[in-house]
Amino acid sequence: MNSLAGKVAIVTGSGRGIGREIALELAKQGAKVVINYVHSEAGAMQLIAELHDQGLPSIAVKANLTHVDEINRLVNKAIEAFGRIDILVNNAAVDPTEDFFDVTESFWETVVHTNLKGTFFCAQACAKEMCKTGSGRIINISSVHGQATMPRYAVYASTKGGINALTRQLAIDLAKHNITVNSVAPGAIEVEKFFGQPWYKPEEIGSYIPMGRIGKPSDIAPMVAFLASEKASFITGQVITIDGGSTAKLYLPIEV
Repeated sequence: MNSLAGKVAIVTGSGRGIGREIALELAKQGAKVVINYVHSEAGAMQLIAELHDQGLPSIAVKANLTHVDEINRLVNKAIEAFGRIDILVNNAAVDPTEDFFDVTESFWETVVHTNLKGTFFCAQACAKEMCKTGSGRIINISSVHGQATMPRYAVYASTKGGINALTRQLAIDLAKHNITVNSVAPGAIEVEKFFGQPWYKPEEIGSYIPMGRIGKPSDIAPMVAFLASEKASFITGQVITIDGGSTAKLYLPIEV
């Protein structure tokens, strides 16, 4: 029997990259999946078609998670389609880089509103629905930048550190409702947007990682599925790093 049979999952930012792989894994484990996207409509529609071809129920909802009214619409669409919400994966994020002294208010707001505000209010909206059924799983996708970072990531690292703190706080606040809250913190993971970038040299990057390679989205998705399952019912408030050992090293000389 699939470990997530009968469960309903929202995966934000799941039209491509890590989010896509997570949504696919949850669906294969039996969950009914709500695919969320803003810009990657083609990817979201392709994933929906792939899931439907396999007989896996899913819907796609376009929603900009920097706006609370759109978050609420996303949640309402999930309820209309599937009647409940059991799992939220807060994956949607942006990761632009900028020198600390060149960060503008606009740059700050773009990153913080997407990464931290969106995560907070998606968790709030979904937790309200989870409370109605007496259980739930919230998995936030953080980053190694919340623990150890590099030049030009001041704003991004701030949001990921904030997500780690939020994870611990919500784990305490929601435990009485039988809702677990955990973070998964990926390291260097190969995603489509890196392809063609002049700095993206996977062999070189991999040489700095103890496991000798850059990660794949498929390295992240199984952990998310595990945390969403009943097997993880006593795990909450944790930040689980998946980085091939990068943050265990004293020195990682990569600058993009």
